[in-house]
Amino acid sequence: MILTIGSIKGGVGKTTLAVNMAVYASKILHHHVALIDTDEQATATLFTEIREQGDHDQDSYTCVSIRGKQVRSQGKSLASRFDMTVIDSGGRDTGAFRAALSISDMLITPIAPRSFDFWSVANLVELVDTVNEIRDQPITTCALVNLADPSGADNQEALDALSEFPHIKVLKTMLVRRKAWSNASSHGQAIFEYSPQDRKAINEFQSFIDTVLKQS
Repeated sequence: MILTIGSIKGGVGKTTLAVNMAVYASKILHHHVALIDTDEQATATLFTEIREQGDHDQDSYTCVSIRGKQVRSQGKSLASRFDMTVIDSGGRDTGAFRAALSISDMLITPIAPRSFDFWSVANLVELVDTVNEIRDQPITTCALVNLADPSGADNQEALDALSEFPHIKVLKTMLVRRKAWSNASSHGQAIFEYSPQDRKAINEFQSFIDTVLKQS
């Protein structure tokens, strides 16, 4: 399975999702996992370097940096040797993002409710439609409300707006903005590895993972 975490809008938590999914799939599901970092900021690579300096199992996952249109050829070849491949894409329409979409089974696009822009989702749908024209089967596209507020109307407003796009599967589970996410990432850890544990954050992430696996 090849899974891309991507958007054409930055600051929505793509890399955090990507690295947590890679660690979960390798440590909990015991999959042989490749994490492909296509983002010029290389945050997923930095996370992995921090992780390797800590007390973590070295068989967690394999992180590879690939740029541009080479994501298609090299990513496809790499994915053939792994049970799961997670692609971390940058926050804009790039050749690397289009290449990732061309080989992926699923796209998960995170949406931050406070920065929700109708135009960005509309443009993403247009981009996915363009890529689907060269695919044998359309890519499964899922939207996640990420960095959600603990309470308030913004989350529901984002869900309602996303429901206007019939080709996007809107995930009902949401990931709330919690300090534990940034704390864990700064230590090269997944949310379920970090101590002290934030059970709410872990339960939300588990619900998200379960929902994604049902879609695959």
